[in-house]
Amino acid sequence: MKALIQRVNHANVDVDGCSVGRIGSGILVFLGVEHDDTDQTAERLGQRILNYRIFADASGRMNLSLLDAGGSLLVVPQFTLAADTRKGQRPSFSSAAVPEQGRALFRQFVDCARKILGDERVATGEFGADMAVSLENDGPVTFMLEA
Repeated sequence: MKALIQRVNHANVDVDGCSVGRIGSGILVFLGVEHDDTDQTAERLGQRILNYRIFADASGRMNLSLLDAGGSLLVVPQFTLAADTRKGQRPSFSSAAVPEQGRALFRQFVDCARKILGDERVATGEFGADMAVSLENDGPVTFMLEA
């Protein structure tokens, strides 16, 4: 499982011109699921992201997590993160989870986050949809995490 995380001032995801997920200050997560991922992988990565210290403390140092900072989480399924781009001119998706597995593990990741943050602080994109994501990256601060 791969997560590209970005600290944002705000972010929004639209499907067919309608907003399906929106947050203010927090973390935007683009989540890619691979075929060898499990429920435990999703929960472990979810815990790691919620506790990853990327928010500034009173001294301006990145010492606070999303939990400490009180921000929100927007989780967007991102199939292309599972691509193998090591060779050639076209990505291979042989390591990506099949859609049913990807959808289930995406839900597992979101459920884990909602148990900790509450429903009101977690928004999502729509699995399998063509989405338009807009954001204002804060910093910019962007990290790739793998579980």
